[in-house]
Order: sequence, then C-alpha cells, then structure tokens
Amino acid sequence: MRAFIIVGTAFALSAVAGCSSTPNEPSLTLDTQKSPEAYTACLVPKLEENAFRPTLSQSDRHYKIVMPSAVAADNVIEAYKASSGGKVFVYQRSLLAHGLLQAARDCV
Repeated sequence: MRAFIIVGTAFALSAVAGCSSTPNEPSLTLDTQKSPEAYTACLVPKLEENAFRPTLSQSDRHYKIVMPSAVAADNVIEAYKASSGGKVFVYQRSLLAHGLLQAARDCV
C-alpha cells in the first residue's frame, strides 16, 4: 500500500510539473513587426473575449502567456524580441482551445 501511495504521488507531481512548460514543437510560429509588449497588449483582450484565462509574465526580451486547462496541459504563447519586431510561438495543447490560433494570427 505504501508503494502505491509513493508511486501515485510521484505520478501526480510529474503531471503537474509539465503543465505550463512548453513542448518541443510549437503549433504555430509567427513573425511580427510588433514588439512583444505591443503584441501581447493586442492578444490578451482577444483571449479574454474567447473565455481563455490568460496569465502574463515577462522578462527583458520575452513575454509568456499561459492559459490553464482543467482537462489538458496548459496552452502557452511566447513572444520574443527580434531584430525586426518579434517572434511568436504558440503551443496549443488542448483540442478545446478554439480560437487560440486565430487570435494569435489576428494580432500579427
């Protein structure tokens, strides 16, 4: 019984640990002339209109939007500074995330 609890706890922790990390291959990659700040300022309201619950974090050259999902891994959008504006990576992990890719394209 004790081994079952340890294995179950380890599995649960490993499942939660990967929820907001990004997978290796993005669902969509976009180039934009907007800065990451301007791009996310356009995108966050569109995501909220589509009933996503975006959480924005940022650093000097990088903005990350995480949209939690109760039934799948989190959807993630990352925007990086580039020489001509920004580079955007969209990681759509939930089949229920209708409108995510279109919202990302609309703000380019």
